[in-house]
Amino acid sequence: MQLFELFLQSNSLDAIVTSDFSFSSLFLRADWVVRGVMLILMAASIWSWAIAVDKGIMIFSLNKHAKTFEDIFWSGKTLDELKVELKDSLRDPMSRVFSAAIKEYEEYSSLKIKSNASMSSQYRIDSIMNLIVNRELSKLERGMTTLATIGSSSVFIGLFGTVWGIMNSFRAIAASQNTSLTVVAPGIAEALFATALGLMAAIPAVIFYNKYTADLNKYGGRLEGYADELSAILSRKISKNT
Repeated sequence: MQLFELFLQSNSLDAIVTSDFSFSSLFLRADWVVRGVMLILMAASIWSWAIAVDKGIMIFSLNKHAKTFEDIFWSGKTLDELKVELKDSLRDPMSRVFSAAIKEYEEYSSLKIKSNASMSSQYRIDSIMNLIVNRELSKLERGMTTLATIGSSSVFIGLFGTVWGIMNSFRAIAASQNTSLTVVAPGIAEALFATALGLMAAIPAVIFYNKYTADLNKYGGRLEGYADELSAILSRKISKNT
């Protein structure tokens, strides 16, 4: 009797080993609900990687342009010289903040009577710089909400596919009245594959979201600090001209 049971167990294990558990086979054997979950998770993973690559290139370019701009700005040149040198360099937020502030300052400088306009000119300069800083930071944060959504929801979507697949496995056991591994294992594997896809989509998305959030916060502080410094420089010039 024991030999017979060992023989049956050996046949079950051989059947499992010879079964195809490749990704394509697991996908094709799954029912339409689990397939839909898998497709959603694969699309979410591709989408998150596309956003991550785009953000990585963008942040690298921002830091590179910011360093170049700061080197030029703090080189000791006058505002007129900087305006000429940076007039065609509007590829990064710092350049756009500088251009807008200088434009407002030139409008003030062109006034014949400056005493009554100094306060309003300083207010306009600060307002336009704050507006551009907020606008630029909003542009830089595009796609971050998508990364956060993928990172937080992919695991639960994969878990839904796993629960659904396990339910199908129990239905198959009940229908066949057979609890051998050859009946249970394929369905369990398909169900767990959905969770694996959810983790594959969620983990990189969370890592990239945290990394890029820290990078953007650091750049935002750098941009706001530059705007404050430029405002102080223009404020001193306005005070001298009053």
